[in-house]
Amino acid sequence: MSGVGASFTWRDANRTVIFGQGALEGAANTLAEHGFAQFDLLSTPRAMAKASQVVAAAAAVHEVAPGGVPEAAAVLLGQASSPTLVALGGGRVIDAAKAVASVEGQTVAAIPTTLSGAEMSGIHRFPAGAEERAKGLVRPELAIADPEPMTSLPESLLRWSAMNALAHGADSLYTPFANPVSRMTALRGAELIGEALDQSPEDRDRAALALGSILCGYAIDSALFAIHHVICQSLVRELGVPHAETNAAILPHAIAFMRERAPEQIGDLAKALDTNLDSLPDRISDLGRPQGLGELGAEKADLEAALDAIEARPQLAFTPDPPNREHLRTIIEAAW
Repeated sequence: MSGVGASFTWRDANRTVIFGQGALEGAANTLAEHGFAQFDLLSTPRAMAKASQVVAAAAAVHEVAPGGVPEAAAVLLGQASSPTLVALGGGRVIDAAKAVASVEGQTVAAIPTTLSGAEMSGIHRFPAGAEERAKGLVRPELAIADPEPMTSLPESLLRWSAMNALAHGADSLYTPFANPVSRMTALRGAELIGEALDQSPEDRDRAALALGSILCGYAIDSALFAIHHVICQSLVRELGVPHAETNAAILPHAIAFMRERAPEQIGDLAKALDTNLDSLPDRISDLGRPQGLGELGAEKADLEAALDAIEARPQLAFTPDPPNREHLRTIIEAAW
């Protein structure tokens, strides 16, 4: 694992990633150095408690309300007067900032506090009621990634968040847009995530886990997504189940389904996770330790509406030999 924990600056077109232990402590200065001297901060009380210097440097602070990104972003429209937005928090906070900027035109920086990967992608929804005003998807131009806050969740939540990150890499392997760079980063990210989660919480290489999330986030931003994320995003919206937990529940079963449709890519994922094709779903379950969808609050009565929503998503066609309704039902019921 030599060198994984080292700090680095990654410049990728108009995006800069600052990675390293302690990056949050110097985040206010880093923001100023990269054109974010005057910014409105979007965050949550939990995240702000760990970043007092960033809070103090903000021209204004806006709490992102609980709930879905479109609704939370809609509440924030018209409130941020600075030319730049800084999102401090998990994926919901970062996606809300991107959604606001898609309508109002600000530049976005992200300081992640989970393994959501949202800081690496231009994938998000638009503010509710303002979809027609959106000028396009927004990718953060600056990401300040400190492994400590990114991996600070309690163990079960951390594993579920890590499965969301792993799913970014896994789903990106077999889309029509997959390429050598996206596959390389996805597989290296998966390897780092697996190795870190195998370690005890006390001895865990948190920098490796955080870097694995970033690499898998890069991969899905480059190659986009297919069956796994279409299912999970639709279940979250239709069944009201939590995001990371749903990814953890579905991933072993989506991967089992994809073994025959993308055997080379899923075989590479198995090698990255130090297992074989047959044992890969169990390996992922061991890493994620998921709860069933029923335990998460899903109701079987809502399943048909969820299946309708999944089948309506155009990204489902990015799956090799796209699944039919009964295939989808089997995957979801196996995760119940």
